[in-house]
Amino acid sequence: EILSNLDKSLDRVEAELVVPPLGFRGPQGRILMATVKGDVHDIGKNIVSVVLGCNNYEIIDLGVMVPPERIIETAIKEKVDVIGLSGLITPSLDEMVYVSQAMEEKGFEIPLMIGGATTSRAHSAVKIAPNYSNTVVHVNDASRAVTVVGNLLQQDSRVYKEQIREEYEKFREQFLGRSKQKEYLSLEEARKNKFKINWDKTEIVKPNQLGIQVFEDIDLSALERYIDWTPFFRSWDLHGKYPEILTDKVVGNQASELFNDAQNLLQKVFKENLLKAKAIFGLFPANTVNEDDIEVVAEECLHERCQEVSHKDPDSIQPDISNASLSTHHAKHDLASQESTKHQFITLRQQLKKRDGIPNLALADFIAPKASGKQDYIGCFCVSAGFGTETLAKQFEAHHDDYNSIMIKALADRLAEALAEQLHEQVRQKYWGYASEEKLSNEELIAESYKGIRPAPGYPACPDHLEKKTIWELLDVEKNIGVKLTESLAMWPAASVSGYYFGNKEAKYFGLGKLTEDQLKDYANRRGISENDARKWLSPNLTEV
Repeated sequence: EILSNLDKSLDRVEAELVVPPLGFRGPQGRILMATVKGDVHDIGKNIVSVVLGCNNYEIIDLGVMVPPERIIETAIKEKVDVIGLSGLITPSLDEMVYVSQAMEEKGFEIPLMIGGATTSRAHSAVKIAPNYSNTVVHVNDASRAVTVVGNLLQQDSRVYKEQIREEYEKFREQFLGRSKQKEYLSLEEARKNKFKINWDKTEIVKPNQLGIQVFEDIDLSALERYIDWTPFFRSWDLHGKYPEILTDKVVGNQASELFNDAQNLLQKVFKENLLKAKAIFGLFPANTVNEDDIEVVAEECLHERCQEVSHKDPDSIQPDISNASLSTHHAKHDLASQESTKHQFITLRQQLKKRDGIPNLALADFIAPKASGKQDYIGCFCVSAGFGTETLAKQFEAHHDDYNSIMIKALADRLAEALAEQLHEQVRQKYWGYASEEKLSNEELIAESYKGIRPAPGYPACPDHLEKKTIWELLDVEKNIGVKLTESLAMWPAASVSGYYFGNKEAKYFGLGKLTEDQLKDYANRRGISENDARKWLSPNLTEV
């Protein structure tokens, strides 16, 4: 049974319903759904599963972090008609390839659907489809899934499957052709064309408080004004910018009802403390070394735990993210007296040939080189608003309330992003203090109108998920706030965010793009891993794709 609430937010897919034949009593088909090994995100998968279930398909949902062997075994045992794979982080793309190869080895003759935020038609056509003799199709939203599955399982599906195959082959040829037409610089040439900052004339602000800060029992209601609602609607396959989407002629009614339901559950979360949020960040001396690496100096000192602290001093440097207990570690400013350890963030550089005057960027460009003699600084962080989410979701599911099971996960995601936004604001204004006079509206924060940047491993400027390991080592994240990394380096709880703080006014966001073999080899050497391992982690960014 799917609660009537679900229909309210998914009304717009009714036009896509596949009507079963007259007198048909059983399900239209059996579909296996799984979030692949190492990935913990399942909001999109769950929405697709519910929509397909509403259309009389039997869904076998294996959940998250599902290894290929279990997918194959279950598909054989349950005699499924379609397999649907989902993933959010880029390592999941390779896991999908492994599943397609396993399906081919076992002689499967059923369609494979691919979906999730990190997936694309290009990856499905170029990387997955060549491994599997049967149909591979990328599905980018829940409403389209109904039509695709209906076409795949109709009595005469041969024409549709052949059409998909031809389209993907043509797309693959065009994609690879375009890739070959692009010009790339060697890594040496790209480094010569780096973004150049005059460090002699650049003001570098020393953080007011160096070291690591840990926050627990954060007041979630204080995060509400920092929520960016636009991605929330996108996760429900309702596209438009908040608040305009609420009055949109096409999806306005559904968006408004969804928003009201979200507000009701959010207030319940605040009132009953249903979720718990935690945060940690650190500010450290840093300099660029070896062209593209950032050397970070962290002092080794004991944690100072302070429970049930109430910060009422208006001049206190503590932020407003908690009015309950805080767990803090205050690093001393005199780092020379501390025993220090060094860590390195390994950054990657753009190699696509640019027009004259346009640099090939790397994040290391925004930190002063050691050779400059200038001491610079960097920050890193991890926040989570997901503690308690899985328990709540399972409680909703036990009462056949798929709608609120999905809703609580979507809200936890929004709260985690809001916490990241608020914490960064506090760092800029107080802990680092390079923007102490900053006063930005929520709209300006969402537009990233602040000084400095907050890039995250796995995103366009720094797609290397291995950098999370360095953040975890530097901050001792798992010990301090309990956020863990899976083998594919997804964060658990899923509603977690991690990244860096760059304070230079010249720092900007950018997309890395494709890399050539010389940077792959250089990266593997700097990282201390094999080229095969490097290829695994950077495969979406290699020019050979």
